[in-house]
Amino acid sequence: MLKKAEEFLARNKDYFYSAFRILVGAMFVQHGAQKLFGALGGTQVASMTSLFGVAGFIEFFGGLLIAFGLFTRVAAFFGIADMLGAWYVAHLPKGIIPIQNGGELAALYFAAFLVILSQGTGKFGLDNLFRK
Repeated sequence: MLKKAEEFLARNKDYFYSAFRILVGAMFVQHGAQKLFGALGGTQVASMTSLFGVAGFIEFFGGLLIAFGLFTRVAAFFGIADMLGAWYVAHLPKGIIPIQNGGELAALYFAAFLVILSQGTGKFGLDNLFRK
């Protein structure tokens, strides 16, 4: 039984990774949409040149790039930088433990972007169209 499950997972790993990358990108877009447009119950930033404006730009457009698999590693790198900034500015002053300082999403996105940075676009993404 376990061997069949392992075979199934190995056979479909490209699909699982693509689903992961698309989901992470789509979720990140939503955070950016809150900041840039005040969408989804968010508050629109006053200035695009503010720290939150830049974060919203990275989150919205970086999330789109990751979801579509275009310049995936570059977008993941900027996502990592964004999450480090969020951690330092918004969460670390409240303590170091993520569940206590509200930084669990920043920590999860950081980890997800590390995976995406290491794996790249994968088999299914727009980057593959431009490589051919």
